Amino acid sequence: MTSYAETGRRVGARTRGRERSAERRSGRPLAGVAWIVVLAVLLAGVVAVNVAVLQLTMRVDQANRDRAGLQADIALLQSERSTAGSSSRVQQLAQEKLGVVQADSSTTTYVELPSR
Repeated sequence: MTSYAETGRRVGARTRGRERSAERRSGRPLAGVAWIVVLAVLLAGVVAVNVAVLQLTMRVDQANRDRAGLQADIALLQSERSTAGSSSRVQQLAQEKLGVVQADSSTTTYVELPSR
């Protein structure tokens, strides 16, 4: 009888162990699904961050192209300003539009003011 009781205990211990492992296995699919969901969310986050970085990079490139174009415009305007402000250009415009002529040095007179 003792051997039967010992065998019964052993069999009972085995069945209890099997029941516990079955309980563990039944909870594992949910844990596996949870891990898959967590990894999917993390990967979606990484993709979203990469897309945001790509968009910002494109905006920076466009801003750099705009800046280069504006610098070229500035250089052109500075060149036009220096040309327009030169004394020979001013004299030419004064003669053409206003009819102004250069004063002859022989007809130039100076006025002296009394000192105070």
